[in-house]
Amino acid sequence: MRDEVSHASPRGENRGREGEWLTPAIQKAHERSETFGLSAATRPDYDVLPTSELALKLEQSRVLCVHATPVMETLREQIVNTQSMIVLTDASGLILHSIGDDDFLQRAEKVALRPGANWAEERQGTNAIGTAIIERSPTVVHGDQHYLAANQFLTCSSVPISGPYGDLIGVLDVTGDHRSYHQHTMALARMSVQMIENHLFATTFRDTLQISFHSRPEFLGTLMEGIAAFTCDGRFLSANRSAQFQFGLPLPALRAHTLSSLLGVTSTQLIDAYRSTLGRHVTLNLPGGAVVCANLEYRRGTLAQNGLLPSAEPAEGAQRATGTTALQLSANALSKLAYLDTGDPQIAGVIAKVRKVIARNIPILITGETGTGKELLAQAIHNDSPRRGQAFVAVNCASIPETLIESELFGYEEGAFTGARRKGATGKLLQANGGTLFLDEIGDMPYPLQVRLLRVLQERLVNPLGSSRSIPVDIAIICATHRDLRQMIAENRFREDLYFRLNGLVVKLPPLRERTDLERVIEKVLQRTSDELPDGPMLSVADDVMALFAQCAWPGNFRQLGNLLRTAAAMVDDDGVIRQEHLPDDFFDYLVAAPSAAGTAAATASHNSLQNLQASAIAAAVAQHNGNVSAAARALGVSRNTVYRHMSGAAHEPS
Repeated sequence: MRDEVSHASPRGENRGREGEWLTPAIQKAHERSETFGLSAATRPDYDVLPTSELALKLEQSRVLCVHATPVMETLREQIVNTQSMIVLTDASGLILHSIGDDDFLQRAEKVALRPGANWAEERQGTNAIGTAIIERSPTVVHGDQHYLAANQFLTCSSVPISGPYGDLIGVLDVTGDHRSYHQHTMALARMSVQMIENHLFATTFRDTLQISFHSRPEFLGTLMEGIAAFTCDGRFLSANRSAQFQFGLPLPALRAHTLSSLLGVTSTQLIDAYRSTLGRHVTLNLPGGAVVCANLEYRRGTLAQNGLLPSAEPAEGAQRATGTTALQLSANALSKLAYLDTGDPQIAGVIAKVRKVIARNIPILITGETGTGKELLAQAIHNDSPRRGQAFVAVNCASIPETLIESELFGYEEGAFTGARRKGATGKLLQANGGTLFLDEIGDMPYPLQVRLLRVLQERLVNPLGSSRSIPVDIAIICATHRDLRQMIAENRFREDLYFRLNGLVVKLPPLRERTDLERVIEKVLQRTSDELPDGPMLSVADDVMALFAQCAWPGNFRQLGNLLRTAAAMVDDDGVIRQEHLPDDFFDYLVAAPSAAGTAAATASHNSLQNLQASAIAAAVAQHNGNVSAAARALGVSRNTVYRHMSGAAHEPS
């Protein structure tokens, strides 16, 4: 599918049909409309299907509807009161489902934006749905860009939906009054389609080896990550839209590849490397030379049957859903508390407290800034607990749309709501039965849902949506948040009774800038990074760089540190020593003044000294690359303008 969007500026009041408002794509669509025998005055042929025939079409597209309906509800909340509606069609342009603003529905009924109507180009002429289907490209048709005059009061933004194997399976469209058109509508529609496609992909390839990857680790777990699926023996199955872009290859070309030819590793090697990182991501090289961070999802039982893992190992049911992961691993697969004890007194105190309550079913609340390692601590607690042989289920309350979080947590019965799976779904609370439920970012849980969670914690019974039965559940609860829950209670944004139910033991992880074990932590990260790059040198940090690390504020904590070290590791010389010229340009912006030997506050890291550090690093890089500014900029991870600016001493960008 091409990635450009076909659209045009709104037409002037008296401009003719051949005016500049007709882009080449719209012009082609108009020419097709003429070949279909249509004219601007043609009365639209909606040919709405009878109820019985529509029911058959809905059943044929049931999987699409199941995954698209919740996303449409979320999109609806984002565009509410914009005189518009959201439409889902199948691959032929037949409307399967539509929702929208009540005050727009009456007008929409006149142009049959309702289930059963067909918006193929041969019926409606140029329109976003039909044109997007033919062009296989996101398309905006504004006002009288529509071929039929009857549709010219509309502006429509349509995005084709690709199935897990790359075939066109439908279209998501946002249609509204042309007078209230918003340019951000297409961006929202495209993000929604990406979410639908990723859900479909994860569900289809649930029993395969799935690799999610991105060049920036903070994008792992977001819509931007690439996802590729392989068989247990490394045969390529499919890849989502982002993965195709990152590979630089379309699906037909990717199908000629294997895991080994794409990434240079076998299934067994990749799984071994991932397990050695204690559940964190690995580093992979893409065919074009790009280095990406990657996570793995696989079912241990399936791989064991294919000889890739010993069958005696416990089964793992890895399952992907928006913002959630479900892991069932052996006790040694993830970090234990001892692994986290790297010499900092505050961390040692946290671990000592946790060990005293770890087997007593006392809920634990982990607080601290973003990136301080709250989930890693939760995993370590589980792995040192009597429940370590059972499931560890993590739910990120901040990343699941509010419309989905209830069904994600509690599950639902067949027919519980429109779009529900035929056999229902097991919620995360029941998936964690016997094990540990980790509720990350608990402060972002919707207020109404807090009541249901409190009842479960009190009664230890779960009622799936649409079910009258109560299911007993035995779970250990660990929560985490970077928010001030007591302040949220004062503002009526968090329930006080739930807070006191969750905070049996409250521990706070210190930010990286306050820890005394920074050097030991860096050694561990570099060791893991070296293991991910078996052909590279052993990594170390120059003394002056370690001194700079001690002066850094580290606002992103471990996420920032890990990303910086991985970037620097990719640029080191053959000796593997990380020097100033290997650090990203913006690192120096986070340095703070270091104390003098006498213990007084000194201005040794003032703005001027930071500029001097930057200038020194840049000068060294330019000299190392024999004056080649482009090569120096690539090595430093900065723009050429930054290098020129420091070389010339000018205060502005060169012209």
